[in-house]
Amino acid sequence: MIKTSHLFLTLGLLAVLLASCQSAPVTADPQLAMTAAIETAFAEINKPTETPVPTEVPIPTATVPRTPPALPPAFTTTVLNTLDTPHAYIQDSCQYLKAKWDPNNAAPGTIVMVIMFHGINKDSSSLDDNDITVKDFDKLMGSLKELGFEAINATQLADFLDSNARIPQRSVVLTYDDRHRVEAFEHFRPYHEQWGWPVINGWISAFGGDDQFLQENVALSREGWVDYQAHGVIHNINIGPDSTDEFIRGELQGSIDNLQKYFEKTPIAYIWPGGGFTQRGAQVAREVGYRVGFTVNPRGPIMFNWIPLSDASDAGRPAFIPEGPANDPRLTLPRYWPAQVLAQLDTIRVMGKDAAAYAEQHKAIELEYYDIVCAPANGAIPSTP
Repeated sequence: MIKTSHLFLTLGLLAVLLASCQSAPVTADPQLAMTAAIETAFAEINKPTETPVPTEVPIPTATVPRTPPALPPAFTTTVLNTLDTPHAYIQDSCQYLKAKWDPNNAAPGTIVMVIMFHGINKDSSSLDDNDITVKDFDKLMGSLKELGFEAINATQLADFLDSNARIPQRSVVLTYDDRHRVEAFEHFRPYHEQWGWPVINGWISAFGGDDQFLQENVALSREGWVDYQAHGVIHNINIGPDSTDEFIRGELQGSIDNLQKYFEKTPIAYIWPGGGFTQRGAQVAREVGYRVGFTVNPRGPIMFNWIPLSDASDAGRPAFIPEGPANDPRLTLPRYWPAQVLAQLDTIRVMGKDAAAYAEQHKAIELEYYDIVCAPANGAIPSTP
């Protein structure tokens, strides 16, 4: 009905328009005009309405899970004794990789040599296996410097081992065990003054405040370059399998108490007297606050999360206590005897270079693993220092 009314209205309007538009008195055929008007109107009415084209909704692409690559094995070297193998102490791969590849930390391949001194003598007439002559000592120090080594203290070493804190890429730890008159440290003073090298002293706390060498060593400690650390109280009785907890704590905590009282410092390193230690000894050392410990076993140099230790006794080296059973590599660190150092320096330098090259070879794999497995929970590794 509505369409019909609309049709007649349209036809009427067309008729009026046609009539008004006549410019001459020519008479048109009304039937033809009406037919044309009707055809036009029907064309308008029957014109199809355009249907809106629906908006296309994109279909989300499914995320394909990334498969992490297998991590490479730890760096190895043929330089070590076959019974002395690298031991890791950080088992969390994400923690290890983040510390390893953080550009603010020590570069992969950073290597540390620990040397123990007991006596530095003018000549060889009174030398024992622990001692070195002044001439050989000076030669050793010069060779260390020539090959790019720099000396660090106990805190620097502990920070490096714990979190890969930056230290010189070739570092050396100089330890001088036992109580000494201040004159004994004069051998080290020129190297502190020239190069800023510190030396660690393993202080024996046996005599407490009555120690005849105490005051001069306290004064030397205040100069800042002799780093006094713990070397036991009774000292001449080694910690062993039969040691009681009372004895172990007396040696470990007693050393802390003595150094706190007289040197006004808390030691973080324990130099095991006679190289004697046990699993229980290492546990107690951790409990009372030590961060690193030194044996007398010259297994090799150390790197971040890489400490050469032995898991079994060696008939060829019966005096070396196996460190593996103690289950704390940072508290059973190896040390070189002075007589071994010169022959090992270039070998250790090359070992550090080889370790750096091995790390670089596998860097892309380790970073990909970290990105897939670790980054969501541990955050990205910084790209720049």
